[in-house]
Amino acid sequence: MTKTALGAVDYGIIVIVIMITLYMGMRYAKNQTSTHSFFSARGRVPSWAIGISLLATLISSVTFLGYPSEGFTSNWILLVQGLMVPIVLLLSIWFIVPMYRKVIGLSTYEYFEKRFGSFARYYSSIAFVLRQFSGMGTVLYLLAVALSSMTGANTFWVIAGTGAIIITINLLGGLEAVIWLDVFQGFMLFLSGIICLLLIFFAVDGGAKQVWHIAQMNHRTGFGPYDFDFKNLTFIVVAINGLFYGIQKYGTDQTVVQRYLTAKTDKGAIGASLLGILLTVPVWALFMFIGTALFAYYTQQPLPANVNANSVFPYFIMTELPTGVVGFVLAAMISAAICSLSADLNSLAAVGVEDYYKKIKPGKADRIYLASSRWIVVLSGIITIIIGFVYAYLGSEGILGVIFTLYAIFSGGIVGIFLLGLFSSRANEKGVNIAIVTCIFFTAYALLTSTEVGIGDNKYKLLDLGTFNFTHHKLMLGVYSHILVVVVGYISSLFFPKPSINENLLYSGWLKLRRERKQQQQAHTVISEKFKEGGETSARENGKRKLFVG
Repeated sequence: MTKTALGAVDYGIIVIVIMITLYMGMRYAKNQTSTHSFFSARGRVPSWAIGISLLATLISSVTFLGYPSEGFTSNWILLVQGLMVPIVLLLSIWFIVPMYRKVIGLSTYEYFEKRFGSFARYYSSIAFVLRQFSGMGTVLYLLAVALSSMTGANTFWVIAGTGAIIITINLLGGLEAVIWLDVFQGFMLFLSGIICLLLIFFAVDGGAKQVWHIAQMNHRTGFGPYDFDFKNLTFIVVAINGLFYGIQKYGTDQTVVQRYLTAKTDKGAIGASLLGILLTVPVWALFMFIGTALFAYYTQQPLPANVNANSVFPYFIMTELPTGVVGFVLAAMISAAICSLSADLNSLAAVGVEDYYKKIKPGKADRIYLASSRWIVVLSGIITIIIGFVYAYLGSEGILGVIFTLYAIFSGGIVGIFLLGLFSSRANEKGVNIAIVTCIFFTAYALLTSTEVGIGDNKYKLLDLGTFNFTHHKLMLGVYSHILVVVVGYISSLFFPKPSINENLLYSGWLKLRRERKQQQQAHTVISEKFKEGGETSARENGKRKLFVG
């Protein structure tokens, strides 16, 4: 089967999905009467929906196109980062969720200020903003590349149109609309991925067994290399980076923490987080394996020279899938991008209002803050569109690796600050500030001495220090920055007085509270049993008296 254009049915499905997307924004518009409602939905959303929303927040065109691209060109090594997240989550979610729900209002970075002062808050929130904008621009770019190759649409118009839709959804429906749209998109995502993988299996001569054989013969399976090497992309590099990524994403990222605050109870927020990651990891694996299967298919079939790794999945969709299925898959791809970007945009607005506007204009009426939230949504959306334009103009190969590298760079020791705040009662504001400044210099040094510019053989480093250049893989940059902040922050804190800390901000405070609750439960159980025994004794005595009287 070979076709290169969308049919009327395909366009109809895409239009229906876009209309449903806009309806979600209008459906919940009447509920957005305050900043609390706009950013946290006032606990109106059930935990299972929040869990699926977390899935959709972490899934976007990066998953739809980046993971198949990586699976097509390499093995599954970059999937290791995602596989480490459940380990981190199972160890930490039990105390991180109740802590945040107790000590912050809306912004994650309020915790950093309460623990280490305003400099830590602004540093961590700026790092979040930089990560979000770079990631959102990538999502728009990937979607535009896919739609352009599939439909012939102008890349820049796709970026502008998608950006306009996400701005509209956020302006109308706030986070509540985003979450319910995520639920809809999560269903489409699972179904479209499974359909695509099954159709690739059917298209390959020899089916799934042959896919596996071809992949193994061409080193497209596994998570290696397994060398103890920090200079190249190895299993240990991605695994260590994944541990810190998990802590950062579920411990310090506004898009995730905001979901904790949306749930009605601590238990509901914990359940939503576990559900979200338990769904997300299989989806990442599914789309990575789609890339592996595509490699096997195009080992048997000729692939045009103008089709690169980023566009191989869209090319297969357009040339091999039947009418109707193409529309559904394409609609799921568009929906994935819109949902992920909508969540990011809402979180950016939350940080903009809570961390900056309220600091500049304190004491204003909530309606003013709500209006400013919407203006920040518009401004952030426009900036994202511009970044998407830049990506589209420059182009990019190996986009998943680029994203992971940017995330490592813009993480900037945030996990180190968080770990110090959570586990060290000795760490203080001045010590952590010294650590942050040290981290900034280290990150600048590592980037300047490891980044090459130029064309072909005429490449040179931005700063060449010879044997003192940073030679390790850039994913390790994020790891080292976190460790550096922990070590420097703790040692520097020893030179200043021990701080007075609210126990609710510490892990030890959570342990103490849990012990107290356990003791109260045990005491309640003992009292209940004694009361029950006392009741039974009284009943026996009354029975004896009645027998005696009788």
